[in-house]
Amino acid sequence: MSGKRLRKVERMVRDGDAIDRAMVAARRKAILRHRQLGVPLVLWRDGRVIEIDPNRVPLPRAPAKPRATR
Repeated sequence: MSGKRLRKVERMVRDGDAIDRAMVAARRKAILRHRQLGVPLVLWRDGRVIEIDPNRVPLPRAPAKPRATR
């Protein structure tokens, strides 16, 4: 990986807010997809694999877009 690209990746990883937004967006997308397909969400809880009806899982709000900084 080139030095320039590595620096870009390092900046992205250090931006905790961007990571948090991406995780919320991914969770939201997974719940919506499972609802559309009518298949359960599969989770690991208390050392066991469980299936949960996606309609019983609250849908997180869409993450806010970051504000432009000057």
